[in-house]
Amino acid sequence: MPRKPVLPGPNDPALFKLTPQPPRTKVAAIERPIWTEHKARLIARYLRYFVFITHHGTYIDGFAGPQEAESAEMWAAKLVLESEPRWLRQFFLFDSSAAKVKKLRALVRAQPARKRGEPQRRVRVRKGDFNRLALGVLRSSAIKEREATFCLLDQQTFECRWSTVAALARHKKTGLKIELFYFLANLWLDRALKAATRPATRRAIRAWWGAPDWERLRDMRQPDRARLFAKRLQSLGYTYAMEWPIYERKGGKGHVMYYMIHATDHPEAPTLMRRAYKNAVNAPEPAEQLEIELGQPSGG
Repeated sequence: MPRKPVLPGPNDPALFKLTPQPPRTKVAAIERPIWTEHKARLIARYLRYFVFITHHGTYIDGFAGPQEAESAEMWAAKLVLESEPRWLRQFFLFDSSAAKVKKLRALVRAQPARKRGEPQRRVRVRKGDFNRLALGVLRSSAIKEREATFCLLDQQTFECRWSTVAALARHKKTGLKIELFYFLANLWLDRALKAATRPATRRAIRAWWGAPDWERLRDMRQPDRARLFAKRLQSLGYTYAMEWPIYERKGGKGHVMYYMIHATDHPEAPTLMRRAYKNAVNAPEPAEQLEIELGQPSGG
């Protein structure tokens, strides 16, 4: 897998003052929007594409429990863990809910035995605050500099602190950064920001935003707010950061429920995400086809 130096970020950035950013990569316009029911499929499909390039990888899910108890198709951790080929080597699955952690552990136990040719897997499930537990993973030697690493941050609203995002972005000193899939809960933000009057809530929002000027978000147009988050991820040193709308209902109807903001250094990643967005609800392409189209010698 080709490697390139990470673009340097500011030493101590004032996160609400953005540094100049490289131009956004050009990808084709969206033709078939994704809706909420299939946002987990988007992540799983993208990672399936990427393992044909990396042939390895680590997956981190900060809020990994099922969001809809009765819908396995909306559970990203399950779809990614069960995706084939099974070339991802490490999984770190976190949740603060005891009931969801129980489901995660049952999911891990239900996985089939390792097949010939598949790498040895390590799947770790932890209960607790991801903001605290993530730092422990980053301080350990689990994530190597050349290990392709992907982190899903599918929070409810304000659960993921910006300091945690920054720690993930700055963890690697050489090679490619940890890729981020950051879900911005678009539809709930207007109401949540306007209702933030209690001191504890205001402190939580400030930690989530990472700067004291979070109140300016209240009056911003929703697409502008999503783009601002993308720019702030670029201020952490990512080459590309693009927002992808997740709609309320099939066919792009209704409100934009989320923006999934994808931050990456890999030059092929924006095109792969565009392909995943287009194909998330379709049957997976045959492995043989993807091996021809995407396969490269493993960089791991």
